[in-house]
Amino acid sequence: MGADEIIHQSTRLKIMAALNLLEKGAALEFTRLKAIVGATDGNLGAHLDTLGKAGYVEVEKLFVGRRPQTRVTATAAGRRAFRDHVVFLRTILDQAEQPGAG
Repeated sequence: MGADEIIHQSTRLKIMAALNLLEKGAALEFTRLKAIVGATDGNLGAHLDTLGKAGYVEVEKLFVGRRPQTRVTATAAGRRAFRDHVVFLRTILDQAEQPGAG
């Protein structure tokens, strides 16, 4: 199993990590996610588009009162892809920690 090139990019990795901390089906508001990953509106939107096209996140746009609200949720496929990518990263770390490595 190799790196998931979609998730591997640092901002998308942060997005998926933040979403995977939530209970299954729970969402983060766009503004909260933006603060967590330290991205601009446009940058976060572009990364969410990439993750959405891969089927890893769902973006819901709605109105609360008269105010627009965008909520982001990790899909089952996204959670699975993130979990697999974490296994890939742990494998690298485990190999680096073995005696004689390096």
